[in-house]
Amino acid sequence: MSAGELIFLVWNDLVGISRTRGVPVAEYERRKQHGLGWALAGQSMTPFEDLADNPWGPMDEVRQTPDDETRRRLVLRPDFPPLHLALCDSLNLDGSPWECCTRSFLGSALADFKAETGLDLHIAYENEFALFAEELGWAAPFSLDAVRRIAPFADLCVAALIDAGLGLETFEPEYGVGQFEITCGPAAGLAGADRVVLTREVVREAARQSGLRATFTPKPAPDAVGNGCHLHLSFRDAEGRPAAFDAEGPGELSEVAARFCAGVQRHVAALCAVTAPSPISYLRLGPHHWSCGYDIVGVQNREAAVRICPSPAADPAERGEAFNIEIRFTDATASPYLAIGAIVRAGLQGIRDGLPCPTLVDGEPDDMSEDERKERGINRLPTSLEEALDAFGKDERVTGWFTPTMVQAYTALKRHEVRLYAESRPQHMCQRYMQVY
Repeated sequence: MSAGELIFLVWNDLVGISRTRGVPVAEYERRKQHGLGWALAGQSMTPFEDLADNPWGPMDEVRQTPDDETRRRLVLRPDFPPLHLALCDSLNLDGSPWECCTRSFLGSALADFKAETGLDLHIAYENEFALFAEELGWAAPFSLDAVRRIAPFADLCVAALIDAGLGLETFEPEYGVGQFEITCGPAAGLAGADRVVLTREVVREAARQSGLRATFTPKPAPDAVGNGCHLHLSFRDAEGRPAAFDAEGPGELSEVAARFCAGVQRHVAALCAVTAPSPISYLRLGPHHWSCGYDIVGVQNREAAVRICPSPAADPAERGEAFNIEIRFTDATASPYLAIGAIVRAGLQGIRDGLPCPTLVDGEPDDMSEDERKERGINRLPTSLEEALDAFGKDERVTGWFTPTMVQAYTALKRHEVRLYAESRPQHMCQRYMQVY
């Protein structure tokens, strides 16, 4: 390491952006205990240049304090400086978690889930993104041609992801122009969410060093193929055995997993304000997009908000290993810590309340008649961020998982984004979000 090398202290804020302050590597050990100061009002920065109305104004600060287990130093190319970073918790001056720290919010939800169920939650993401450069033209969807055109980037990115220990499983071309997907294996608790943040930053860095731009935005353009960010959850007991699977249960869901899914389904409209939290998120969410437009739960149904993913194993003794629950109403404009934390809270509430397993739906609800959907209790997801925020504000269970200050700050921030969108054109706003994410 050179004397001039920087290590970046990184935190993921309410709009899902990795903010940072850098310090010389020689200063890192000193900074580990108390971190670096950051104004409270910084948590109310929009994805752009705006600062939303907030409870703090010019007063007070938190300490962005690195978690040493997240530290990574990645050399992608010898002619570029290394990517050296550590993820942070936002702590009060007395060392306690700040009420608006997204990472601490998830940590608290996971701790409650563990305490009340005895289970560990394992987290994995599918990250879809698009690459942009003048020389990147059209290629057939899912084709070998599409991925070989960007081979130097792909090799650079894959090597860095492996070096970072992020559990890389697949790198594949997708449906859209210049669109690709990276999947990483599950990790327990906070480490699973940390993988998402680190993966996105590695992809962006590999793109920069390859003369490309990478974006995880949910909609690069109003008529473009959208980028999803599907969340996979599985449960493990104290002995490490899978706990979401039951061969005799509906959809092979165990009782605890069925109740978890029911809790998520019950609160899905309010959850959208946290999991699909930008105005352009709703250009992607909707029927016939293979994202989701209704609050259904279904086995292998890619139009479901919650998709049950069976194991490919034929041996009944092994079927629980790969069995998982996929949350499909998420995108990368959300903080993964905030989104997963809210979903865990919703699922835990379903477990506490002993909710019955949701009705499992096959097919596309939009093809059903309105009367049939009503009879089966199928509801449309919010069709705009404004509608999602209204649902969030009305669901006292959901808002009760956050402190009043966090509700105030988050709602004001997202209402500000709604206004920015309303005052512009969808094409222009898609371009702005593409540049940020």
